[in-house]
Parts: sequence; C-alpha cells; structure tokens
Amino acid sequence: MLRRWPILLAALALSAGTALAAGGTTAVANATTPAVAPSAINPGGIAHLIGPTSDVTGVLTQAESTNWAGYADTAGTYTSITASWVQPAATCGSGDQYAAFWVGIDGYSSSTVEQTGSEVDCIGKTAEYYAWYEMYPGPSENYSNTVKAGDDFTATVTWLGGEKFSLYIDDSTEGWSHTTDASLGSTPARTSAEVIVEAPCCSESGGVLPLADFHSITFTGAYANGKPIGTPSLDPVQISLIDSTQKDELTCSALGDDGTSFTCTWIRTS
Repeated sequence: MLRRWPILLAALALSAGTALAAGGTTAVANATTPAVAPSAINPGGIAHLIGPTSDVTGVLTQAESTNWAGYADTAGTYTSITASWVQPAATCGSGDQYAAFWVGIDGYSSSTVEQTGSEVDCIGKTAEYYAWYEMYPGPSENYSNTVKAGDDFTATVTWLGGEKFSLYIDDSTEGWSHTTDASLGSTPARTSAEVIVEAPCCSESGGVLPLADFHSITFTGAYANGKPIGTPSLDPVQISLIDSTQKDELTCSALGDDGTSFTCTWIRTS
C-alpha cells in the first residue's frame, strides 16, 4: 500500500524575487526555521523539513520539494480545503511509476496529513486508476469504485473538531462519492492546507517512488477556509517537484485571476 508523506522540502522556501544560492539555501526575511532536527520530528527515518514561510502579506513564497508540487496555504489555522480536477491519463512504459492528486490539511509544516484524492499507477505498461484517503502517518485506504482517465473529481477535507476529520471525494463521471469520517489519533496542527500532485512512497529503499508521466492536470475551485487558495493573507506557497539531481520533474503555473485554479505539468525528459 502506498504512503503519502508530509512535504520533503529540497530547499528553504523563497519569497518572490529571491535567488537560491548555489549549493545551499537562501534565508528569507522574517522566515521561520525548523525548531527541531528532522530526525526528532520523524524518528522512523523518513526525513522531512519544516519549510519557512514569508511574513510579508501579498508576496508569493516558492519552495522546491522531492515529492510535492502544487500550492499550500500556510498562514492561520485551517478547517477546510476543497478543489476539483479531471483525472489525467498516464503514459506508461517500462518500470513502475506513480502520481497522486489530492487535497489535504497539514503536512507542510507538521508531521501529519489528512488527505483524500485520486491516483494513477503505471505497473509496467498498464495504467491503474483509483481513489483513496489517508490520515498520515496511518496507512492509506483505497476505495473500490471504478476510476478512469477523464473522470471529474471534487474532494474536500473538513476538520470536525478535536482529532476528527471528514474526507469527501466525488467522481461525478462514474456516479459515486464517499464521505469518510476518520480520527487522526493525535491533535492535528492544522497549520497548512494544500492542493497537491505527489510522487508517493515507498521504494524498497524507503524513498520517493518514480513519478508517472501524467502530462498535466488543472485544479479548479481551490478554496481553503472558504477563501480562494491564492488569498494573500493565507500566504500561499507555490511548490515545484525536483528529482535527486535538482532537475525539475513537475512545475505548476501561477494561480488564475480568481485565485482558485492552476495547472501542473510533468516536464521531466530523462
């Protein structure tokens, strides 16, 4: 069963107009830094860094990650996140590759994620499509309903109070939906809300799995706490996914004029 991690940041977040220093990281004015070492956050050995965010309202922060691409809102306390998308078709060749598409609360600056979405896995030349939810660090749970390329999805994660969340996903093309109420088992931070494309886990070495070539995906109707995900006061972070050699695998466009839509494109050529 696949796992979906908190964001693995490859470098500190960058505010707009700030260059990344070669071979290192660039400090951001008014940025926060990790309070504890990654090993203390996650003693199981899956390292993830807490990404600092800009305190300058209206300045878009950017980050690079080895497993996430998309947008995360990082200011305030979050009670809901929602978005819609069309399930992309993957081009599958040799070997196995994976791509997950989801909405969630937490994970950008905390070690839990409450999330639901869809996925395409390339098992050799065969593309397998399905939907799932996960209360990380608990295991993901797959729904048995049919999912096909081109299906229209809407998903919402809502905090119900305490440790409880409602995870809703609707495949209007196939005519099914699920509302799953689940408990995290610990107190959630609720310090971020995301709309994400992810290369999930885990390879035999415990690392990020190869990202499937899904071409592109457009998210629409993305709202956090009932506001457009691009609302400046929510401090949206634009995240790009890079591989272990620092090459771009997946980048996402600027937000649309309404602040609720963007497109992520698979661009790896090697």
